[in-house]
Amino acid sequence: MSRFDVTIAGEINMDLILYGLPQEMAVERELLAQRFAMTLGSSSAILAHNLAALGLKVGFITKVGKDPLGATAMEWLRDAQVDLSRVMIAGGEAQTGVTLLLPHGSTRHILTYPGLMAEMTAAELDVDYLASSRHFHVSSIFLQTGLRAELPALCRTLKGRGLTISLDTNDDPDDLWGEPLEELLGIVDVFLPNEDEAKRITGAIDAEAAISLLALRVPVVAVKCGARGSLVQAGGHRWKADPRIVTPMDTIGAGDSYNAGFLKGYLAGLPLQRCAEMGNATAALSVLRQGGTEAFRDAALMREFLGEMA
Repeated sequence: MSRFDVTIAGEINMDLILYGLPQEMAVERELLAQRFAMTLGSSSAILAHNLAALGLKVGFITKVGKDPLGATAMEWLRDAQVDLSRVMIAGGEAQTGVTLLLPHGSTRHILTYPGLMAEMTAAELDVDYLASSRHFHVSSIFLQTGLRAELPALCRTLKGRGLTISLDTNDDPDDLWGEPLEELLGIVDVFLPNEDEAKRITGAIDAEAAISLLALRVPVVAVKCGARGSLVQAGGHRWKADPRIVTPMDTIGAGDSYNAGFLKGYLAGLPLQRCAEMGNATAALSVLRQGGTEAFRDAALMREFLGEMA
């Protein structure tokens, strides 16, 4: 029996969120936010946290600095019962990354200092630890510049040891969508882009056209369409999952929270449309609180909103 349900090797940072700032911001002026929050950030860490909150056994490898942000991020994950036994603490002046988010309704500014996100390499990973799982997930490949070139080889090794693999690229700051994405699409079992990413990767004009093209490469593709729910396709079969209607506090981390619900269903062997419905539900739960993990830290809210899923 596998030690973990899911292992993740990825980036970590804290999110600093300033609400109520104007979308167009003048320089040399002191602009006052209406509200501030600090939450666990980064796609990999949010997913690890929320999968564990949903009851899965999660092992997480990352690299953090000897700084308050790194210590706080570790505390968030430890509270969720994520296994951190292989986390690397960098010495010297190395710093944990940080993201400043400025929400403006349905859009937001995202400003990131990568810090150690770019430093972790495949040579530093404990492959036996990652392989002691049923499933491996990778996120944010274009931020993890130290790791990304070796990701295809790592994923092939883990597939050869019986794991299934999922991928969420997240944004490419250079908007190139180059290697190793093309190679990874021929390896992974589940691809989880949002609508904008799917269109940019394929050049398609809408989510429906994009998912058709991606499904030629990947066995299971789920495209997150925000307030319109999601699409999932396997081969020539496609399903639409309607959204859970809620009034969002913010949408930070909603895509990663979708991944948590979808992967919980996928690993339970549920029909793909049901997996997408579970993803929609966990995404909707996420937006009820600030940041990507706060709703999952409220056990009573989770049980009330998700029912048997929680």
